[in-house]
Amino acid sequence: MSLATIFSRGRQGIHSPLVTVEVHISNGLPSLSIVGLPETAVKESKDRVRGAIQNSQFKFPSSRMTVNLAPADLPKDGGRFDLPIALGILAASRQINNDSLDTFECAGELSLGGELRAISGALPVALATGKADRMLIIPSANAQEAALATDAQVLAANHLLEVCAHINGQRLLSPAISTPFLNNSKECLDFQDVHGQYHVKRAFEVAAAGAHNLLMLGPPGTGKSMTAARLPTILPPLTEAQALETAAIASISELGLKPELWRQPPFRSPHHTASAPALVGGGNNPKPGEISLAHNGTLFLDELPEFDRKVLEVLREPLETGHVTISRANHRAEFPARFQLIAAMNPCPCGYLGDQSGRCHCTQDHIKRYRSRISGPLLDRIDIHIEVPRVSHLLLRDDQTQAQESSSTIRTRVINARNRALSRCGKQNAVLTPQELQKYCPITREGHQLLEEAVNKLGLSHRAYHRIIKLARTIADLGKSEAISIKHLSEAIGYRRLDRKNY
Repeated sequence: MSLATIFSRGRQGIHSPLVTVEVHISNGLPSLSIVGLPETAVKESKDRVRGAIQNSQFKFPSSRMTVNLAPADLPKDGGRFDLPIALGILAASRQINNDSLDTFECAGELSLGGELRAISGALPVALATGKADRMLIIPSANAQEAALATDAQVLAANHLLEVCAHINGQRLLSPAISTPFLNNSKECLDFQDVHGQYHVKRAFEVAAAGAHNLLMLGPPGTGKSMTAARLPTILPPLTEAQALETAAIASISELGLKPELWRQPPFRSPHHTASAPALVGGGNNPKPGEISLAHNGTLFLDELPEFDRKVLEVLREPLETGHVTISRANHRAEFPARFQLIAAMNPCPCGYLGDQSGRCHCTQDHIKRYRSRISGPLLDRIDIHIEVPRVSHLLLRDDQTQAQESSSTIRTRVINARNRALSRCGKQNAVLTPQELQKYCPITREGHQLLEEAVNKLGLSHRAYHRIIKLARTIADLGKSEAISIKHLSEAIGYRRLDRKNY
């Protein structure tokens, strides 16, 4: 009888809990059983492991073998346990050295020929392994992604034979080195492409500086989607901590992680037919949705009223808390979801209400029914409401002959404003608590009078009251002002367009 233990990692949300793979070989009829709450893909690993061992010129034991994946109450899925199971069988049968097995962890799917195939969620595995102070053996296809975890020593392999040679000390695997990426994409979008709409560009600058939510209201063809698509070009790059958290979410998703883009804020734009699980995440084994994939970045919802109302309502809690918890019968996962919401909508069903063309024939009932698809509680969580009117073709023609502000120029002001906020309170203005508002956002007596008048005349909620102060704090930061003046408050109140009574 013989026993071998290999360390690996499972998947639970964006976390990778430790899974101990125990392989026991004993006398009895030849069999291989896997216990420890394995799902179908894990149960099928016995056939992949048998083929990989035999085709790698090792002997597959003709004995009774039991593989235990501990802890037993943690569901195991995917092909990531193929490699540790194969190594456990080889170590238990004395075909490889088992003296150093406790110094590393491994994960990887095996082909029948013994080649290592990529797994999902390699970055969370590397982060957890680094904290455990062990080496990580991973397929070469995951090497660049796993190497983003600078605290982990990542070893990349292409074949089961390479891993066995490393364990036996015959040929050591070389550490994987991550190529430093900051912004390797060719930016073809720029704010200088947006002509006219100066108040819209100003609103986007304020939204970017404080990570505030924004809603555009205007007829079709006025540049709403065009402007929203250019928001990432004025956002500062993610810090390493933010980038790792965002990359970990992308790593476990079906899209996968592109290491060359990992420092860029994500920009997600789901279609209006998306379901609630598509937005917040879901499935039998919960996976992140669009709001988590947009973590530390932007979620753009075009044609906002065309989304199902029940789908939009699921955004209310994440907009406040910055995370979402998905519970199922046997699974529970929590994903971060601190995103900036940018939305666009038409003013009426036909889209031409208030347009210079005069083509709108919608009745007041039609308009009211159309706008009622967006609930008051959701609208209350959006800091900036702006109208995007149609620009005269004469103004558009004349504006094209003048030099426009580029995204890099606007980004410099945004970065300076964010740095002022970070040095003052260590966070973005949009997520300040009421206690922090009193400490970092003092308002003069005249300012309080203006706010009280706005609350009474516009019918603002307490949440909107606090969000106006946060918005004014960002406007003051853009103006390099430590004090919040009447001018800053007036501009912030002017952005609450849809809060006005009888609008």
